[in-house]
Amino acid sequence: MSELPFDEAPVIETARLRLRHHRMDDLDAYAALLADPVVTRYVGGRPFTREEAWTRIIRYIGMWKLLGYGFWIVEERETERLVGATGFHELKRDISPAFEGEPEAGWMFSPDVHGRGYASECVAAIHEWGDRNFPGSTTVCIIHPENAASLRVAEKFGYREVARTEYADAPTVILRRQRRSAAAAAG
Repeated sequence: MSELPFDEAPVIETARLRLRHHRMDDLDAYAALLADPVVTRYVGGRPFTREEAWTRIIRYIGMWKLLGYGFWIVEERETERLVGATGFHELKRDISPAFEGEPEAGWMFSPDVHGRGYASECVAAIHEWGDRNFPGSTTVCIIHPENAASLRVAEKFGYREVARTEYADAPTVILRRQRRSAAAAAG
């Protein structure tokens, strides 16, 4: 049963992008995104197979049904081309320090749209949504320490480093963000 009143990703539109629920017909485009070694350099460290892409689609559809949040497909509004994915998940990661129970933000984009500000546009949109809908006061994200672009985006939206650790045999930075309304109440 969903903790939040969402069993499917609501559509969020930004100036240039549409964030929407995963669909079965996303498989080929999503698999191509996840097969790109530039995309996966810091997300798993290797290209994903089509089967693994399908498993992720099923995972995110299921998260919306079970948790009331998950990931969105990101498409350009003008072209309807799939250019990335973003959102929040709960992966029950075996990581120390643990952060189970806090929504974990993430984002990834096709290399041909890097440098256009799509990540900032999406991260702003998902956190606006999360700030309105999550009952807790914090969200987390994990980023490889060499992923300077994602670290800048995280910092821009209020994430602060809480630990450096390893996850899946790779160096990892854990960052935490106070929800805007929670931060305003505390300050």
